Amino acid sequence: MSNNEVAPGKSLRLVYMGTPEFAVPALEKLVVAGWNVVAVITAPDKPQGRGQKLVGSPVKEAAERLGLHILQPTNLKNPEFQQELRDLNADLQIVVAFRMLPEAVWNMPPLGTFNLHASLLPDYRGAAPINWAIINGEKETGVTTFFLKHEIDTGSIIFQEKVAILPTDDLGLVYEKLMTIGADLVVKTVEAISKDEVNPSVQDESKALHHAPKIFKETCKIDWSQSAENIHNLVRGLSPYPAAWTEFQDKTCKIFKTTFEEKNMLGKQSGEWESDSKTYLKFQTGKGTLQVLELQLEGKKRMKIEELLRGLKI
Repeated sequence: MSNNEVAPGKSLRLVYMGTPEFAVPALEKLVVAGWNVVAVITAPDKPQGRGQKLVGSPVKEAAERLGLHILQPTNLKNPEFQQELRDLNADLQIVVAFRMLPEAVWNMPPLGTFNLHASLLPDYRGAAPINWAIINGEKETGVTTFFLKHEIDTGSIIFQEKVAILPTDDLGLVYEKLMTIGADLVVKTVEAISKDEVNPSVQDESKALHHAPKIFKETCKIDWSQSAENIHNLVRGLSPYPAAWTEFQDKTCKIFKTTFEEKNMLGKQSGEWESDSKTYLKFQTGKGTLQVLELQLEGKKRMKIEELLRGLKI
């Protein structure tokens, strides 16, 4: 089923809110399953590239492809937008990777508004849950659907799905896993709400062990006094974007892939490095040695260490 053809028994009026790629599969699966998505709300178009051409969000592109009605408000508190939203007569609103909603918006539909969050709430509340779970060396994360309320990421939990974080996983791989599993969880949540088969549970504050604040450039800077394992996890949690970085030969160097060992290098201080100029680049850390496998030196493309060393005099 496609192009918003509504299936029998799925006439519940849905408004979907999202912006980035992460929010696309859930929207697509709702439409393919025959749910009645009456509108999609996403961010305004942004100028991109050298020509600063206006480009729509991934969710807008998906909504256009699916033939859905699209709203792109600049201000969610604008009375005209809120009236337009009210006129849609939505029964339920779904939020996946969108901005904070004013109460007048999330409290509008009779069945409420639920959000998909990329962690096992209440752990890792905040803007960057996937990054921080990997940076902190977690072995498991997941996705949660929950009803919105005043305090961010604190509403009653509807469903959760756990996902393993493998030692070889980086941000890109975990993002893909959660995006796929999260899309299925959104559809499951809509189905359960439509049948009045949800029993939301209040979040257990004793499990709110970690925060997941927004990632800034300084967050990504490598502190070589940290252990090799901690730096390795930082690299994983920021790869491929925005990427951990350091200064190397007076240039900014983004690091995407590493391996580490507990053993220290003889006679080296934290941040000092050694290389055979052909196959490896190793850094001494506060505890152990970090070996760089993939990196991008300022002004160059991302490459494996052997490629970089072939063209670089160290």
